[in-house]
Amino acid sequence: MSDDNSEITGSDDVDGTSGFSTDFEDADLGDEESNQGLFDDLLSGEPIFENKEVLRPSYTPHELPHRSDQINKMATILVAALRGETPSNILIYGKTGTGKTASAKFVSKELESTSQKYSVPCDVEYINCEVTDTQYRVLAQLANKFIEKNKGRIDDRIDELESLRDATEEYDATADDDAHAGDDPTDRTAEETASDPFDFVSSEETESRSAVSSGTESSAESGDSPAETRGSSDPASPPVTGTEPGDADGPGRDGETAIDATPQEPAHPLESTPFGTRAEVDDRIAELEEDKESFEEVPMTGWPTDRVYSVFFDAVDYDERVVVIMLDEIDKLVEKSGDDTLYNLSRMNSELENSRVSIIGISNDLKFTDFLDPRVKSSLGEEEIVFPPYDANQLRDILKHRSEVAFKGNALSDDVIPLCAAFAAQEHGDARRALDLLRTAGELAERSQAETIVEEHVRQAQDKIELDRVVEVVRTLPTQSKLVLFAIILLEKNGVHSINTGEVFNIYKRLCEEIDADVLTQRRVTDLISELDMLGIVNAVVVSKGRYGRTKEISLSVPLEETEAVLVSDSRLSDIDDIQPFVQARFEN
Repeated sequence: MSDDNSEITGSDDVDGTSGFSTDFEDADLGDEESNQGLFDDLLSGEPIFENKEVLRPSYTPHELPHRSDQINKMATILVAALRGETPSNILIYGKTGTGKTASAKFVSKELESTSQKYSVPCDVEYINCEVTDTQYRVLAQLANKFIEKNKGRIDDRIDELESLRDATEEYDATADDDAHAGDDPTDRTAEETASDPFDFVSSEETESRSAVSSGTESSAESGDSPAETRGSSDPASPPVTGTEPGDADGPGRDGETAIDATPQEPAHPLESTPFGTRAEVDDRIAELEEDKESFEEVPMTGWPTDRVYSVFFDAVDYDERVVVIMLDEIDKLVEKSGDDTLYNLSRMNSELENSRVSIIGISNDLKFTDFLDPRVKSSLGEEEIVFPPYDANQLRDILKHRSEVAFKGNALSDDVIPLCAAFAAQEHGDARRALDLLRTAGELAERSQAETIVEEHVRQAQDKIELDRVVEVVRTLPTQSKLVLFAIILLEKNGVHSINTGEVFNIYKRLCEEIDADVLTQRRVTDLISELDMLGIVNAVVVSKGRYGRTKEISLSVPLEETEAVLVSDSRLSDIDDIQPFVQARFEN
């Protein structure tokens, strides 16, 4: 393919357009076939949002209301990094939406900016363990980040050394020119003699000095110094310099500076550096280039874990610095791959020579440390910070603070923020939920081309978010759990209420036969029902049937049609034909 795009941009045969440029002036917007006004009506309304990103969980605000105590505690621990010391490891606990990650990111930004201010080497790296959930991926991601940082710093050092080398070459060249120029004073040009300390003396003074000198003995014959000769040759003539004899450096009688004072020589570029010669600078540049070439990025799969750890270790220890590694959702990492990663990271400092590593772990689970090796637990949990849930008043302050930036003026009615805060406070003080509610309410108002967000938009947003949560949870269920849930939905669609475990198991078996899936035991199906209950998808209550024993009465807790649509969207379950459930004999009290 040709690298010249002139043929493309100059052609009028690419879908009727000229390359990638679009000329709206020539476009016939009135043509119904080319433009049917799909977006015109939507664009005609005034936008409600000023900056929607402020309401997203990924946004880190410049101020975090009601979290000053936790932020200050983190700062007092991490300030050791600015002194070149190793900060204690920190474990941060709290339920979802209590400001853990936002506060930790806020403190880390302050730490990095302050370290740059005081020229203290300090790096903070953030890893989300819900996404990067294995030891290999964590170490590989960290290794590649530090390799990239090292290469950047090496490039900066090479640039500085090349500038130093150029300055040294220029200095040496100037010195050589001066040395050659001093071999024959008669050949010195005006530019070369500009550095002569006597150049500022006028020509008359020079001629006078020559005339005076001609009537005296040469300094070589009399043994007197030139200064002494000038000062004593003619008592009637005042000294040319205006200085007292024997006081060449001091001020003269009239306060003038001595004309024979030599100017300050410029310092050699290598004088205050560890390099003695230009060759040593070249050698150091070659070493840095070799170091840069030696760094090999870690692939996301394929290497032995010990090799990945070794590359990560070398990358971290290449420079003197304090490293803070922030592991968000750290409990997910422990659940997926055990505590090997935390063990290796928490023990690194005993082997590192140049760097020091500190860990910040963030978790929603207050009990996840119960599964850690005692050695890891003792070293990891040196400092613990708990983030309590927000109450309704605190959530109101947070929403008010964000809404001032997120929305245009007068876009919110007075009851919107209190209602969002009240809904979120019911769910364990989740600020993330409150922000999602406010953002979604704004989006619904904007779609309906309303000028103001009102209470009705908030209630619609509450229903939409709940449905979106259900859809996401159901979509990510394992196949066996989906089959159990599908069995419950089929029973409810056929008018069966207060469903028991036996009825669910009978339908579940028939569904497994339909898609040729393994059939689990009834005890395992009961466990899956309990998991669905814990997720809030079904409601399972244990009831007594007298002499027939105890059973679970199960009912659906989510919208039936929407949930069924999500299940049928699974390729395996979409093959299930509409089957009439077989309902076993039911015992009623």
